[in-house]
Amino acid sequence: MPECRRPDESESSNPSGETATVYSARIASETKNYRDCLDVHSLPEVFHYWSNRYVRPKLEAFGFSTPDEMFRKYARKQFQNGGSQARRLASIGAGNCQLEVDLAAHLLDTGCSDFIIDCFELNPDMLERGRSAAANKGVAARMNFLQVDLNAWNAPHEYDVTIANQILHHVVNLENLFAEIGRSLKPGGSFVVSDMIGRNRHRRWPEALVLVREFWRKLPPSYRFNPGSFRYEEIYEDWDCYGEDFEGIRAQDILPLLIGHFHFELFFAFANIVDPFVGRAFGSNFDPAASWDRSFIDQVNQRDETEIASGRIKPTHLLAVMGNDPGVPTLFHAPLSPEFCLRDPSRAAVGVQVAAAGEGSAYEWGTWPHSDRRELEIACRRLKGFHERAIEQIGVIDERTQWALRLNQDIELAARKLQEAHERAIEQASLIAERTQWALRRDRDVELAARRIEELDRELEERTQWALSLDRERVELEQELSEWTLAHGREMERLAWAQAVDRRFHTPLDRGYGLVRRAVSDVRRVLPGGRR
Repeated sequence: MPECRRPDESESSNPSGETATVYSARIASETKNYRDCLDVHSLPEVFHYWSNRYVRPKLEAFGFSTPDEMFRKYARKQFQNGGSQARRLASIGAGNCQLEVDLAAHLLDTGCSDFIIDCFELNPDMLERGRSAAANKGVAARMNFLQVDLNAWNAPHEYDVTIANQILHHVVNLENLFAEIGRSLKPGGSFVVSDMIGRNRHRRWPEALVLVREFWRKLPPSYRFNPGSFRYEEIYEDWDCYGEDFEGIRAQDILPLLIGHFHFELFFAFANIVDPFVGRAFGSNFDPAASWDRSFIDQVNQRDETEIASGRIKPTHLLAVMGNDPGVPTLFHAPLSPEFCLRDPSRAAVGVQVAAAGEGSAYEWGTWPHSDRRELEIACRRLKGFHERAIEQIGVIDERTQWALRLNQDIELAARKLQEAHERAIEQASLIAERTQWALRRDRDVELAARRIEELDRELEERTQWALSLDRERVELEQELSEWTLAHGREMERLAWAQAVDRRFHTPLDRGYGLVRRAVSDVRRVLPGGRR
């Protein structure tokens, strides 16, 4: 849980106008705070003494003893309404999903087998623990685990039952959430809630704060110590339990918005000034086995119930079952109806005056049976605890100092290595610069080559077109030659015959002509003077 801080009187009941950066920071803080939280709802023993004695009997009048039994009863009721269709349940802000895993096992044990429970949760680590628990319990097939931000939630299905267990006071956008729940709730369906409806950030309204401090003055000093934060409060501080996450961010708006969006079938609101005495911060100081401790809690509770019933203060806790049918009667313990439990804003000024008038001494001496010696023993025991814790912290500090010294040496070594790396980087940068210049020159050469290639490509394209045109002319000539050959084939045959005849007649003539030339030659030789 986040550490409480002193109150800021400039609080707003609707901080939904935060910037995206602030909202993201809250998401991160909320996730971190619950990452390793295994038991979200752990409470001191005195709380169980008080709740079993004063709260449980009033719950049993409604037919259940605990909030978990309320969730089971109204989930089981949906199976008793008849119909063979499967039931679908939603749990918003399911956390570690232990309630939902136990609910699934309970439904199966009571013969309700056809159902699915959708568990919606922001924190992935908590969802993972839910998956593991469901697998170990054998109910994983009946459950879905869905990571969502409830401030921007859209219901993916219609639901027979939607449950919200201590989650609404973590939601900023309650309006959208309630609208989606109402829209997705089937006719006759139930919205079942256990939550805190007091002042934002879990503070007391002024009219309640004066009563808390009235009983605080009756406490022995040893009961005013907060062991969780190691803080002693001589006068009760109205700490603001609203850190960087969503804790109690709009608690006081929950009840008015529920009244505006739903009809109550069951309404039980309780407790106010008893909270600080039985809660996590100071409840562990009380021993339920000690008679004075029990008597003190009894007195606070009696005054609490009287003031709530009178309307002077309003309850801070709520158990409720709601639906969309206004004809269903509302069950509640009179006079604590939903409207009666709304705080009138006009009481604020009166409450401040009452709180201021109630300031006084920090102690009512003699109101506790403990001797000064016992208080001194308790103080010494706690001082011893502080001393032991301080020694542990000194040991931790020494270890961390040694670790820091080693870390410093590592840092110095890393710095030297970094310097060497820097120098090498400068050398590499110079080399890179040279190579860059070379690359630029090569880039220019490549650019010139690219342009030459483009020119050659164009020339090749032109020559290719010229070659194609020549090829087309060749094809045309071959076609004409083929046609001419076919047309003049007979003439070619006759020409060949004529040439053959010509050779046959000319060969004897040629021979005779040769004989004549030789005879003439012989005659010339015999004639005088070579006369012809």
